[in-house]
Amino acid sequence: MPEGTSGMDERALLRRAAAGDRAAFAEFYRQTAPWLAVRLRKRCADEQLVAEVVQDTYVAVWRAAGSFADGAAVDSVLGWLWRVAARRLVDAFRREGRHRDVAEVAAVTATTAPAAEDALLEWTLSGDVGTALGALAPELRQVLQAMVLDGLTVRETSDLLGIPEGTVKTRARRARLTIREAMS
Repeated sequence: MPEGTSGMDERALLRRAAAGDRAAFAEFYRQTAPWLAVRLRKRCADEQLVAEVVQDTYVAVWRAAGSFADGAAVDSVLGWLWRVAARRLVDAFRREGRHRDVAEVAAVTATTAPAAEDALLEWTLSGDVGTALGALAPELRQVLQAMVLDGLTVRETSDLLGIPEGTVKTRARRARLTIREAMS
């Protein structure tokens, strides 16, 4: 790597990439692509589709790096990167008419080491909230994860999970009510 990019944080690299620095973008990719691929594999067991989504994501990031660098409202580079990737994954499912199979994803998740943010989230939610989330039916937990943690819309969640939008709304409401009852 050229001098001056190795060891920089993701935000600084993205700002430099927004200014057209290809070396900074290459370093941003090197630092973040493995993390992104692991997260995508938790949503999709098709390695080829994951590779396509990673590529599409970084093309979109290269083009939109300026909007991130200018946006004061965006707090986390990795959060922004994940939102871009999650939307690309939904687009890929739409485009190819694929819907992920829950059992297939569960098999991939079982063989994938948890990401650091997943471990942190598990630790953070180890109290009453964690207990309430753990008691949710898997289909309710999936909807909450997609909408709350991944920041997807109802439509994107519907496409990702392969269920109607009305079902997404119903499950999200049921999950919230169940958690509220468990917490009171």
